[in-house]
Amino acid sequence: MAFQLDNISKSSVKSEEHSKITTLLEKEVIVLKKAFSNKIKEDFYTELGVLLKAGINLKEALELIKNTQKRKRTAAILQHVLDDVISGMSFSDAIRTHKEFTDYEYHSIKIGEETGTLFKISAQLGNFYSRKNEQQKQLINALTYPCIILTTAILVVIFMLQFVVPMFEDIFRQQNVEMPGVTVFVISISEFIKSYGLLLLLVLIILFLSRFILNKKRWYQQIKDSVIDRIPFVGNFVKMVYLSQFTQAISLLTASKVPIVNSIGLVKKMINYYPLTKALQKVEQQLLKGETFSQGLSENKLFDEKMIALVKVAEETNQTQLMFERLNDQYNARVQQRSKMLSTIMEPVIILFIGLFVGFILIAMYLPMFKLSSILG
Repeated sequence: MAFQLDNISKSSVKSEEHSKITTLLEKEVIVLKKAFSNKIKEDFYTELGVLLKAGINLKEALELIKNTQKRKRTAAILQHVLDDVISGMSFSDAIRTHKEFTDYEYHSIKIGEETGTLFKISAQLGNFYSRKNEQQKQLINALTYPCIILTTAILVVIFMLQFVVPMFEDIFRQQNVEMPGVTVFVISISEFIKSYGLLLLLVLIILFLSRFILNKKRWYQQIKDSVIDRIPFVGNFVKMVYLSQFTQAISLLTASKVPIVNSIGLVKKMINYYPLTKALQKVEQQLLKGETFSQGLSENKLFDEKMIALVKVAEETNQTQLMFERLNDQYNARVQQRSKMLSTIMEPVIILFIGLFVGFILIAMYLPMFKLSSILG
């Protein structure tokens, strides 16, 4: 049986083209992802802590972790860090040269190196990112289902305004029926969507894509966080998530013997929530003036009375780490409870709101029908 050389050559060319396209798509997908996301950091620090505790030296531990990475960008960053460590640079200085690592991680690891507790600090960093990722999952889970319902309902309303309302409008105009103000208002909204619907959709898409660029701008973060903070239920939930991250970060830095003023400065750089960042900036200034930590917290409405009372006790008993660990456990429990409550409350609220809007459209369209029936009668 002879081989078809032409078919083989064609198939090989197709397979090469397919592989090139696949590789290109993979590169584009990788570009959209972070080389060192919070999930990767969780795995990295957890594995590093386990390996160091088992007696493996830092160079071998980094080599082992690098070899297990599937993503080339992550492996390349770890290779650079490993090369710097081999050349004689400390681990903390090696990660500081990469923008993927924060000042918070740098100072924590530096203290771990100086005190000989790098394995413990790595495990604590892994735990920090583990809880941070868990809170993000809870936030996403709490908002996903309500957002799906809201999106579906908005599409239904747009469909009614785009197709159903114009049908009624044609009937009313053909029969010369006098339309009430409510009906005229709904028809004007329908005409606006028909005329500028695509333009409005394009603007929304541009705004959605531009947030990735604007997210680094301070004024954009301020406006975004201020708007989120005013949303019922959602604002309190988001604030609780960031307060949980704040208490966990303070407990970790306190365990590493970082002074409280320096700890606040590091946490302020790490947390991307403007109300908390602004509050911590004021607390930091008050501490530099000689006030106590609890006094600085008490002058900001963001921190509740329970936190202030526990911090005051911690200052008197010199148990800051223990108190912030307890506060972190309490805030984590609240986040879990409120995530369930948020998804439970938002669903009926959204359905009620959309139901009222749809009912308003139907009433506006049926009011002229009574006049139309009298004319035909």
